[in-house]
Amino acid sequence: MSNRIIVYKEKRRLELWGENGMIKSYKVGLGFTPKGAKSREGDGRVPEGDYYICTKNEKSKFTLFMGLSYPNADDAAKGFEAGLISESEKNSIIESNRKRKRPDWETNLGGKIGIHGKGSSFDWTAGCIALEDEDICELWEYMEKGDEVIINP
Repeated sequence: MSNRIIVYKEKRRLELWGENGMIKSYKVGLGFTPKGAKSREGDGRVPEGDYYICTKNEKSKFTLFMGLSYPNADDAAKGFEAGLISESEKNSIIESNRKRKRPDWETNLGGKIGIHGKGSSFDWTAGCIALEDEDICELWEYMEKGDEVIINP
């Protein structure tokens, strides 16, 4: 079994889970509009739902960056219904998720959402989950591409 992350936005907590239970809990900072699920580029919200680590960037300006598979199939369906993305964009996102690849981050739904460093003391990101640098370095060692990330309200 791989490790998994569970985020509780309201509590500003990220939990790292392994096969034998919770390994550790971390304090997080969120997007500049912390309530509600991300639905479009620039809304300052963190997504809510089931995602996976789709990229890992050790050369990030945010210390380390683990990209999340936002938008997922549910986000794509809602975005299509709201007229934010085309049917071909929706289908591309769904297919990327099916193959556990990085979805298109250049649609009106937004993208480049991840877990990174540079501080957890307040809500400052554009929609990412921020940890202290020492915490992202620790978490980085546990998480691999494809590992599950569940984000709760």
